[in-house]
Amino acid sequence: MPVTAHPTQLYNMSDSSFFKDTKNAVQQYVADRMLLFKMQTAEKGAKLVTVLVSGLIIGLFGFFILFFISIMVGYYFGELLGSLYLGFAIVAASYALLLLVLLRIKSKYLDAIITNKIIEVFFSGDDENEQNEGNQQ
Repeated sequence: MPVTAHPTQLYNMSDSSFFKDTKNAVQQYVADRMLLFKMQTAEKGAKLVTVLVSGLIIGLFGFFILFFISIMVGYYFGELLGSLYLGFAIVAASYALLLLVLLRIKSKYLDAIITNKIIEVFFSGDDENEQNEGNQQ
């Protein structure tokens, strides 16, 4: 007579350790992916802050250069017209006109440029990361 085993006896201890190992591997994979996500987010955040700070510093130096050039131009027009008030009024009017032009084109051009720069910072290097992941598999 053939010996038949009960279905619960078909599973031995190695099957139990397989599921434990798989569970541990999945938990480790999720933890590693979360760590990778945090590191990538920190890197991209640091790049964005770097771009913003360097842009702020360059903008600040540009402001001071423009400020002193504006003073020079104001005095120049003041000498030409014989009145400092008129000289600086011309400079102020030119800046007011420039401000109106910038406000007019802001949504069409400036917003797109700024948005594209931020997206470029966040997604730069993603192609390299995908290629590296593809090569590892």
